[in-house]
Amino acid sequence: MTRLTQHTVETAPEASKDMLAQTEKAFGFVPGLYQVMAGAPQLLLTYGAIHQAFQKTSFNAKEQTVVWQTINVEHECTYCVPAHTALAGMMNVDPALNEALRNEAPLNGTKLEALRTFTLLVVRNRGHVTQADLDTFYAVGYGEQQVLEVILGVAQKVLSNYTNHIAQTPVDPAFTQFTWTRSSSEAA
Repeated sequence: MTRLTQHTVETAPEASKDMLAQTEKAFGFVPGLYQVMAGAPQLLLTYGAIHQAFQKTSFNAKEQTVVWQTINVEHECTYCVPAHTALAGMMNVDPALNEALRNEAPLNGTKLEALRTFTLLVVRNRGHVTQADLDTFYAVGYGEQQVLEVILGVAQKVLSNYTNHIAQTPVDPAFTQFTWTRSSSEAA
């Protein structure tokens, strides 16, 4: 039970119904996050648009997973970590990469670790990064475009993570096998 209403296609505001119906048709169910967001149609539509936009960035599937899961874990979103674990599987991302992200372990590969570190800096410092932080990020092959794309990823995850925190959205049955909580020893 959430603290906010979880809508169905039938109970959702009119402006949310089409997106919920499309999601149900595509996945066979409507994720709890979408059910909650449906209460504010513009939030649901904006989240969907940002998600699609982030998937079209210059980041490959591994890099998208690094950005998403780094933010989900840092925000301690017990809904989004399992959901993105399942999504990473659908994107054929190596499960070892996802497990390292879930456990806040160093990543194999300098470039992916630099992406994780930079994403954490953006989140933790609310966008206040130093020139040295940028130079370190650029040194592994990223550029200004990827800086801006990390910001896009942060915007997407703030919408979902904060919604789930307030709503206390339960993990969908499709994702329960990936249930996650941050252990106290992992807390930053």
